Amino acid sequence: MKVKSSQSWQLILADLSLILFLVALTGLASAQARRDSESQLHVQPAQALYRPSADGPDLNEWLARQDLDPRLTLTVFVRYRRGNPEVAWSQARTLEQSAHEAGVQVRIVMISADKDDIYASLAFDSPG
Repeated sequence: MKVKSSQSWQLILADLSLILFLVALTGLASAQARRDSESQLHVQPAQALYRPSADGPDLNEWLARQDLDPRLTLTVFVRYRRGNPEVAWSQARTLEQSAHEAGVQVRIVMISADKDDIYASLAFDSPG
């Protein structure tokens, strides 16, 4: 059986494209699995978000307005400039104490970043 040369290169190119797609997809999936296994932090979608503000309520007032459930966890996310974690840690501990006073489970996640930022997420996940 003889295949026309004008069609054979198209079949080869289609096969190579499919192989490249599958290899790339496999690589992405294994990279994601590796990241998931390295990070044991599993955060569910937030039920509510809190960001400290001079014009807004403090954390105790904000928590009082929420429908609190014993399964909820408040995760305090802190981004701090490299070399300056002490101030960020102090702010996070203040929020943690307020949440404990309200009877809410708390965890703190600190990340070195280019700028300072702090916020809290109230979600149905366990600190673990």
